[in-house]
Amino acid sequence: MGPFVAVMFDGFAYGMLLFLVSVGLSVTLGMMNFVNLAHGAFAMLGAYVTVTLMNTYGWSFLATLPFAFIVAGLASVAFEQTLFRPLYRASDLDQVLLTIGLVFMAVAAVAYVFGTESQPIHIPDYLRGFITIGGANFAVYRIFLVSVALLVSVLLIAGLEFTRFGAQIRASVDNQRMARGLGINVDRVFAYTFALGSGLAGLGGALAIEVVGLDHSFALIYLIVMLIIVSVGGLGSISGSFVAAVVIGVSDTAGKYYFPYLGAFLIYLVMIAVLLWRPAGLFGKR
Repeated sequence: MGPFVAVMFDGFAYGMLLFLVSVGLSVTLGMMNFVNLAHGAFAMLGAYVTVTLMNTYGWSFLATLPFAFIVAGLASVAFEQTLFRPLYRASDLDQVLLTIGLVFMAVAAVAYVFGTESQPIHIPDYLRGFITIGGANFAVYRIFLVSVALLVSVLLIAGLEFTRFGAQIRASVDNQRMARGLGINVDRVFAYTFALGSGLAGLGGALAIEVVGLDHSFALIYLIVMLIIVSVGGLGSISGSFVAAVVIGVSDTAGKYYFPYLGAFLIYLVMIAVLLWRPAGLFGKR
């Protein structure tokens, strides 16, 4: 049972990483009804902030994580106020064309500045190695990753479901005119929402480097996975994204270990099965 438990834990840790990277897309796409395919670019931005601070300026890994969150969040606010806001009432096609174009621009810019090779980082020694419990080996870094993701998920769900800010987001999305009439600054709420979602993407991108690596194609590769998680979890459901990320992470890791001939295709089979069973996703309402 030791190897089986270890594989399941690795899959769960990978799912937590996917949740961190994709939960912001669940917020903007599910709650704000904005198709932000540039979400992966903000995750890549956070990752390259960590790489730059560590490799160029000698910062410690943990010290770079808040800055990965902050820089990605601030960058998203700049884009939200200049490019995204005029498209809130535009068609889905217009939103897709603009945001996917930004992804290609981000990929080209990163390739020009950093090159196309994989970017290495060196995490601290206390995050390396394994802990053996009951014959199963658990990577210390993955334990750290799971701890961060669980903390973020609890704070995010509580903040969106049980706070005044979460109520303002829902009110602003449902009826902007009524929300403005009640004194809610809708533009500021949307800017904060974008900053939160993209900041979490930047944090997830920084944490992902040690697990999946980092190069100029990061934003495109993981955009597909983000969309799968949001679709399987259901639009507008943070808890749904959490469950979907766990399902996809475990399926992908266990599938590659026990069914190597299926490879990465297993997550698509899981997506198809779930959406045939529940077309709105596991916890989606529409």
